[in-house]
Amino acid sequence: MRDAVVIGAGLAGLTAALRLARAGRSVTLVTKGPGGCQLSQGTVDILGYTPDRVTRPLEAVAAVDQSHPYSGIGADRVAESVSWLRDELGPELLVGDPAGNFHLPTAVGALRPTALAQPGMVAGDAVGGRTYAVVGVRQLKDFPADLVAGNLARSKAPDGGSLGATVAWVDLPARRGEADPTSLTYARAMDDEAFAAKFARAVAAVAGEGDVVALPAVLGVRRLGVWRQVRDVLGREVCEIPLPPPSVPGLRLYEALLGMVRAAGVRFIQGNRIVGFTPGDGGIESVTLAAAGGARHLKAASFIFAPGGFESGALDVDSHGRISEPVFGLPLTADDAAPLIPSVFWGPHELFEVGVRTDDAGRPVDGSGAAVHDNLFVAGGIIAGAERWREKSGDGVAVATAYRAADQITGGAR
Repeated sequence: MRDAVVIGAGLAGLTAALRLARAGRSVTLVTKGPGGCQLSQGTVDILGYTPDRVTRPLEAVAAVDQSHPYSGIGADRVAESVSWLRDELGPELLVGDPAGNFHLPTAVGALRPTALAQPGMVAGDAVGGRTYAVVGVRQLKDFPADLVAGNLARSKAPDGGSLGATVAWVDLPARRGEADPTSLTYARAMDDEAFAAKFARAVAAVAGEGDVVALPAVLGVRRLGVWRQVRDVLGREVCEIPLPPPSVPGLRLYEALLGMVRAAGVRFIQGNRIVGFTPGDGGIESVTLAAAGGARHLKAASFIFAPGGFESGALDVDSHGRISEPVFGLPLTADDAAPLIPSVFWGPHELFEVGVRTDDAGRPVDGSGAAVHDNLFVAGGIIAGAERWREKSGDGVAVATAYRAADQITGGAR
């Protein structure tokens, strides 16, 4: 029997598994797929909007409503958890201070607040007077350099100052004869030092005036530090701008975290779904894995459930609009989707705040506030109370709640 089974390999599941393993616990990590990191920006958003844009995220965390996932954790513990993850990954993958947000360009030229970012991104932090030389790749359709530059030039930095931008293009296929390459195609090509040098020279030949050369986030997947190679050729700072999935920065984080989890001794099972559980004395005895050769029962002293939310299928809405959590049958904050769907697309979407309520230990609770299972903890998108995509809080919630759950199991909670 293992000390813990963690369900889900997104940011929450990987954080929980790594934290447990670092404390010397035996851990099995089970996931039906590779998690959602490669759908992310490859950064750690703590809190970006309240709905006003946030510059000091920990101050905003301290002021959240009591229904928010952060309210039972507190700003100090949020800062501790994301700082722990940053330090585990190291400065080649994450830099920044959880007390302050960067404001980084997006793939449409908007500004996105985030607390921790990859080192090849942060030179793009929007401050008054900064100018960007935006360079696109003709073969890469997901980076509209003209749109990015135009919107940046019309934007104001958070300090109120103006920004400037120019645009240029390079024509450089990543692979001969490929008609529709993705960002991942280019990133894999950049893992070859010779191709990265060729790309850098092509950019240097066309990049206009600007303090920072803004490029699509394709500067390598496994070979970290390609951005430095390009910067040194250009003689100017560069900033990578994340693109729609597959997200190269998100994949860097996923591969790094998964590698660390495996190196720490975590048993990793991918491609099988958890479909049920066996109750024990006051808690859960085992979870049921739907494997090809038949159901398997994974026993553990404790369980962390970090499956995501609606986007991953962890919360289900049937044809009658009934909302449910299908694995453990956990109580949810709402069970009818119909009144939660607004008529205005851009309005608040209460549906996405639906989820599981927890006690201060991170255990799911029923309507009376009692823990449903003594040894079951939840983390990440399954927890109610935050419209994570609108707030830009999903990464911080994932890390902080996973960290809390792991420390409850190991006795590291304060």
